[in-house]
Parts: sequence; structure tokens; C-alpha cells
Amino acid sequence: MELRLTVNLRTVFILISLLSSGSSENDPDMNFCGTWHHGKGSLSLNVNLSTGCKGISVSANESSLSIDGEITAKCKRSEVIPLKQFGLDPSKDSNFCLYWEPLLDQLKLQVNGKNLTLCWPASLQDSCCTDLSNGANKKTSTYGIFNGTVKSDPLSPATRTGYSFNGRQIDCKMLCDQVNKGITKVKMSEDVWIVEHPCARSFEMEMKEDFQGFNVTSNITQGVSAESTITVQIPPVLKRPSKTSKVVCTFFKNDSLFQEGHEEGRILDDVVEITVENEVIADLSQPIKIVFNHDVLPKTHSRKCVSWDTRKDPSQVNWLVDGCETHQTGVTQTECHCNHLTYFSILVQLEPRPVCHLLALTAITSLGCALSVFSCVTLIICLCRKRRSKEQSIPIHLGLAVSLIFLNGLFFFTGVLANVGGESVCSWVGAVLHYALLSSFAWMGIEVFHTFWLVYVVFSPSPKAYVWNLVGFVLPAVPIIILVAVGDIYGVREVLPCEEPSNPYLMCWMNGTPKALLAHYFTNMTTLAVLVCSGIVMLLLVYRQIRTRDEWRQNRVAFFSIWGLSCLFGTTWGLTFLDYGPLSDVILFLSCILNSFQGFFLMLRYFMLDWMRKQAGGSALGSSSTGSTRQHMLQAQEKS
Repeated sequence: MELRLTVNLRTVFILISLLSSGSSENDPDMNFCGTWHHGKGSLSLNVNLSTGCKGISVSANESSLSIDGEITAKCKRSEVIPLKQFGLDPSKDSNFCLYWEPLLDQLKLQVNGKNLTLCWPASLQDSCCTDLSNGANKKTSTYGIFNGTVKSDPLSPATRTGYSFNGRQIDCKMLCDQVNKGITKVKMSEDVWIVEHPCARSFEMEMKEDFQGFNVTSNITQGVSAESTITVQIPPVLKRPSKTSKVVCTFFKNDSLFQEGHEEGRILDDVVEITVENEVIADLSQPIKIVFNHDVLPKTHSRKCVSWDTRKDPSQVNWLVDGCETHQTGVTQTECHCNHLTYFSILVQLEPRPVCHLLALTAITSLGCALSVFSCVTLIICLCRKRRSKEQSIPIHLGLAVSLIFLNGLFFFTGVLANVGGESVCSWVGAVLHYALLSSFAWMGIEVFHTFWLVYVVFSPSPKAYVWNLVGFVLPAVPIIILVAVGDIYGVREVLPCEEPSNPYLMCWMNGTPKALLAHYFTNMTTLAVLVCSGIVMLLLVYRQIRTRDEWRQNRVAFFSIWGLSCLFGTTWGLTFLDYGPLSDVILFLSCILNSFQGFFLMLRYFMLDWMRKQAGGSALGSSSTGSTRQHMLQAQEKS
């Protein structure tokens, strides 16, 4: 009985093994990871790759990491790469991972978080080298690789000189069948469809003497939206005189490699590579047109046509806008005009978002800044004539006027300085402009605080003028000095117009790095939030304090006009927090007008007060300064 049970169990085990082996699939990829224990001298990467399927070995010693093998179908590379340029620290052990994707003939090495592309993506080949199995273990050593793993499965914790893997050659289309069951169609301009395998996504065209250009469109009909296509229009100028050659268009989708190389945005899933056999094509007189059809992108996300030139950046993905123009033909379509051949895609930038009506906003801002500078100069002259009076608010008004002259004057010329001086000039102009903005915010806050003091702290003298100067001019310099010392904060900033993203407006300001964004929120947005909230609270408190007084009821409209203008010195910047949703364009125009004309409103407030003083014959209500408000409040409290 026991013997029969053992035989039955053995039979069941064999059947399960046969079924599992019969249904097993080949590995579509492979990754080997480990930690390289090396010396403290200079380090290098030795790459020696050739076509075939004998296998691959990863070895290491005191000074070099080596990748040798024959696993590729197309890629050949023999090179020594210094690792210092990738920020490798020789004093610490280095973690690395080697990724192999046979369907794309793509090999990538990641060392301490830095990605190096050893074999670039290619179209589907006839044979693929896959199912890499662990070969014979190499000897242990002082320097080498420890904690080796394959797809998280541990191999050995010991430090070995290297690991070897044996490959198995199979048909690429069979492997691709296991990965993706879809069918790719390539449509010719003559409405002729060529059905290809889903992983092929490649088209070749021989350019003969009578070559007149051609169009090709790629589309995956199963599992992918029909709108997600790329159309390539090849111009006749691509054909070289008295020479026959082939142009190859290869379409890629959902390749994680292409998502590297840009921190400010995301590359669309669709990427196309355009090449001509044995030729380097650049500076075409007629551009290659590439039309990307994609899902609807939010209005807050800008689009740029970008390319990755593997000749300039062979190891690291680096998407650049050079050589390409962006034409947005709709919310679901973007057209790229490029004068060279390489990999192309669309970079969707999350920050900063494009600005619509940028030309009109720039014109309004320039006019407002110029008028504000003139108005503040006029106001300073008028205030200086009254300097001998005992009105305590005059130094505060002077400080705000000076800071606004500084801010508006710099902002007026920032575009010119960015285009003429470039990064070297903008690194300093941006810092000075940031100081001018914080100084203006500081003086607006002083205006708010001083008004509150006059209304509520009527029996105590307000702080001396030098205290206001320290807060308004010295204190804002502290964060600027810290940020300049940190570095990589200020520089040329691109403002992208919705209408023509390929022609951005340049200005000197904080650049787009994560450090600059963090500094912006900690300094500008935090200060602005405090300023806006205090201005609103101050207005409510003042209204509560004087709403029952007969003297103010007689001129309620005039009073709220004056105090409203006083509170606008800061609260209008709060429109920045409302710049979203369907009214974002209206809010943007309103914010632009109110803030750029702020110097003009400051002068208007002064002359309104002066006019009311003359109309009231010098009464407390008509005083040209909030300084007389103290006297009026004292009189009111004595009467009560």
C-alpha cells in the first residue's frame, strides 16, 4: 500500500513537471545586480560586446568593471569609459544593475543610480538571445562583486571576480508573441497596409534616383488607442545625389529607457527613430515632419519636440530641443519639424506650464512697470518736500516707493538682460530681482502693520524709521545671500507661450531646478501668504473699529476707497493663489494689471488723500497721511 502511494505521488510529480515545462515561456528580459567592491583610485567601465548568443560575463577588479559577451543581434561596442564623469565615489562600494532586453537589442547599466546605455534600442531582429542561465562561478577575491542577484534571486554573498551567463538563441517573433498579442500595421501613403509583428514596428524605404519623399504611419490596432500614432513625412532632400541608400523608421512604445534624461517632464510613450544607412544627416534644408497623435493633454502641461542624438551622448539619454520646432495643431496632435535624424519624441513638461496671451501680458507688464517707476519717482519728490512734517508714515511710504522703483525697473529690463547676457548675467540679475521682490513685500507688510498700529495701539509711539529700514531693506537680503551661497538657484528662466512653445520668452529669475522650486515656495509663496492674510485681517479689524463713528459714516465711500487702496498693497498679489481653473486667464490678466501698476496706485492714493484734505479743509479725515489718524483716534477716545 505504501509502495503504491509512493509510485502514484511520483507519477503526479512527473506530470506536473511535464505540464509546467510545456507551458513555460522564455524570459523577455534579464537583470543582474550586485555590489562592486573596488579600490579608491580611478575607476573605469570596460565594454566589449559583439553579435551572437554565446553569453555574457560581468567581472570586476580593483579598478574596473568589465562587461564582455556575445548576446546582441545588432549592437557592437568596444570601449573604455571613465566612471568619474558619472559621479562615482571611489571611497564607497558601488551598487550596479545590468538590464538586458532582447526584443529591443537593448543593454543598459545602472551604477549608483546613474544610467548608462550600452546598446541603444533597435527594431526586432531575426533571432534573440534570451533565457540567460548562470554559468560556472568564478573564484573569490578581495576585490570584485558580492551579493549578486538575478531578478532578486540571490546567487552568492561572497566577493567573486565575476559571473558568467549562457544564452539561448530563439526566434524573436516567437518571443514577441509571448509578450504582446497585438498586430502592428504600417500604412503607406498610397493606402497600402503592410502587416508586421507587434515588436517590429520598423519600415525601410530605398531611396533611388527618382525619390520624391514618402509618408509612413505606425499604428497598433489591439491594446492601444487608435489615436496613438506617429506619422513621418520624409522630404526629397534626404536623398543624396548619385547615391542609393535606405531610410529606416523604427517605432517604439512604452520603453522605460526613453523616460530618462529629463527631470522637468515626461516623454510620451511613442518614440520614433529615423536613420539612413551609413550616413550622418543634419541641417536639412527641408525639415522632416513628424506628427504625434496622443491623448488629450491638460492645458497646464506644455509640449516640446525633442531629440536624443546618440552621437553626442552615446551613454546617457539626453533629450534636447535643438534642431526641432514644435507646432501644436490640436489638443491631441503635435507636429515636429526637425532638420536631422535620430530618436524623436514629445516632452510633456509639468512645470512650468505654458502662458497663453503672453505677448499681450508682456505689453501690459512693460507699460505698467514703466508707469509705476515714473509714478514712484513723482511720489518720492512730493514726500521729500513734506519730510519736515511730523507725519510718521512718510518714511514708510518712501521705503515702499523706493522698493517698487527697484522691482519694476529691473523687471522691465529682465528680458533684454536674459537675451543679451545669458546665464552668467542672469545668475546675478535674478538674485537682485528676487531681493527687490522680497523687499517690496516687506514694505507692504510694514504698511499693513503701521496702519494696524495707528488704529489699535494709539497710546504708544510707533517704531523709529531705522527699524523700518532694517526690516524693509536689510532683512530681505538674508535669504538671498543664503541662496546665492547654495548655488544653482538663479539663471535664465524660460516662459513658454501657448501659441508658440518653440519660441519661449527669456527672463532672469529662479531657474527650473528642484532646489530653485523649493526656494521659491519657502521664500516667495510663504511671505506672500502671510502678507495677503495680514492685509485682509487688518482691513476687517479697522472696519470693526471705526464703523460706529459718526465722523467716518459721513464719508464712508471715500474712506473705503482710501483704505481699500492701502490694503491693495499686498493683497493683489494674492491673486497668484487663484490662478487655476476656467478663470485662470482672467485672473492672470487681472493680477498682471494690478501688480504691474502698483506704483501708479500708490501715487493715486497719495493724491486722493491730498485732495480730500483740501476738500475737508485740513480735517482729520482729509489728512494726507495716516499719521493724523492717530490724532483723530486719540480725540475720539477722549470724547468717549
